[in-house]
Amino acid sequence: MYRQSSISNKLLFALCNLPKSFKPTPNPKLFMTLLVKNEADILEQNIIFHKHMGVDGFIITDNNSSDSTPDIIEKYRTLGWIKEVITERGDDYKQKVWVDRMIWLAKIKFGADWIINADADELWYAPSGSLKDELTDTNANVLICDIANVYPEEDKPFTEWDKIIHPVDNPSIYDLSPYSVFNKQRGKVIHRTDGYLQISMGNHKVKMIPQNIEKSKILIYHYSVKGKSQFMSKMINGGEQLEKNPKKHGGRHWRYFYDLYKKGVLEKEYNRVIGKKHFQTLQENGFITTDKTITSLFNILKKGL
Repeated sequence: MYRQSSISNKLLFALCNLPKSFKPTPNPKLFMTLLVKNEADILEQNIIFHKHMGVDGFIITDNNSSDSTPDIIEKYRTLGWIKEVITERGDDYKQKVWVDRMIWLAKIKFGADWIINADADELWYAPSGSLKDELTDTNANVLICDIANVYPEEDKPFTEWDKIIHPVDNPSIYDLSPYSVFNKQRGKVIHRTDGYLQISMGNHKVKMIPQNIEKSKILIYHYSVKGKSQFMSKMINGGEQLEKNPKKHGGRHWRYFYDLYKKGVLEKEYNRVIGKKHFQTLQENGFITTDKTITSLFNILKKGL
C-alpha cells in the first residue's frame, strides 16, 4: 500500500528531478485528483468533460459519500478512467493531506507528468480543446488558471447554465453576502510532478523546488452553488467537518456560513449569496453575462454518447 512521503523524501525526490523540472514535455501524462463527498449531481459529467479535455487518468478520494457517488466512481473505475479510489473515513476535513496523498500516487504509481487538483464543481476548459496543449511546450512547472463562477439556474440542469459572473467591487450596493458568488475568485494551479513538495488548502498554491510560474489560458468554470438545497447541505457538512479540524486556518467561508446555520439564518443568507434581490440590476450593469462555451460543449458530448 502507498504510504505518505515524509518531508525529507519529498525534498529528495524534488532534487533528483531537478534536471527535468522545467523541460517541455511532449505528450505529457495528465492526471486529475478529485476529493468528493455526495457529488452525484455533477461527478459523472465532470469526469466525462475532463476525459474529453485530455485527462489521462483520475484518482478519487471519496470522503464518506451517502448518495450514489460511489456507484458513479465504480462505473468509471471499471471503464479504466479512474485509476485509483481511496475511501477516506476521516471527518476532520484534512483536505491538504488527502490531496497530497493523491498527488504522490499519481506521480509514483502512475508516472503522471502534470496534475490538476480539482473539485467536482469545477470544469477546467482549454480554448484549444485540449488541456495538454497548455502543457506540452511550457518551461514552467506551475500554471495559474483563472476562475469564473457560473450563475445557478435552478429550473434546469447545470449543463445548460449559460451565465457567468463578473466580480462586484462594491457588494454592499447590491446587498450581497461577504462570500457571494460575485466575489473575485483566487486562481488555481496546475503543476508538474517533478519538483513537487506540497499543495495548499484549496489547491490555490503549490510549493515546488525550484518554482517557475506562468499564467495559463485555461479557464475554470466554477459551479460553486447549484441551488439552495445543495448550498445548505454543502455549507452545513463543510462547517461540521472544519470544526473537527484542529487547524483553524482555511475554509473561512464555510465557517462563516456554518455560524449562520447555527443561528438559524443560513437560508435567508442564500439569497444574498446569489444576489437574488438585485439580479436584474446586476445583469444590466454587466456583472452577469451570457457564455455558452460549456453548454455548447456538453451538447456535442451528448451527441457522442
